[in-house]
Amino acid sequence: MEITRGRGVLDTKERILDVAIDVLGKSPDAGMGEVAAAAGVVRRTVYGYFPSRADLVLALTKRAVTELATILADDTSVDEAADAVWADFIARLWPLVHRYRVLVVLRRGEFGEDIHALLAPVEKTLADLVERGQSSGAFGRHLPADVLSQVAWSAVFAIVDSDLTRGTLGVAAPTMTSLLLLGVPEPRARALVERHPAHRRE
Repeated sequence: MEITRGRGVLDTKERILDVAIDVLGKSPDAGMGEVAAAAGVVRRTVYGYFPSRADLVLALTKRAVTELATILADDTSVDEAADAVWADFIARLWPLVHRYRVLVVLRRGEFGEDIHALLAPVEKTLADLVERGQSSGAFGRHLPADVLSQVAWSAVFAIVDSDLTRGTLGVAAPTMTSLLLLGVPEPRARALVERHPAHRRE
């Protein structure tokens, strides 16, 4: 009975987070009441899991970090070219970008410092990848590795944000754009895009 109850509590918490991603994605200023209504629960239930809106936002960030770190752990191989690793990462990231784009908006506000701190390990891994690519000649040296990784990474979220209402752009667009920003020659970038199954399905 306790196991069933525990699973039910976890399911409710995860459902609230799922709904919150959608609600805040459409309206970053949405309140706890709107999240509760969309989740089909009363406000008290939401506050029972997340005592404040800040707690809810940070829980969403922690979930995003966990998913992103998992993707990076799978993709970051020292035996593969840095530009190929980056292309694979963007291809696997793209389905999640739509869900977590709201973090980019919220990061500019009152939760910015906390969100930045939680995302720091992911951003450090990306900066290390870009630095490796610069050392091998795969990426340009027009910006320091940490800045360049931020520019290329942010472009993916900018693309999904701009395409939100149309929904016409697939994963090839952000992959190609971010590779070009990283300084990958266009023929090589196009070859990396075309070789990935996720891109060929578009």
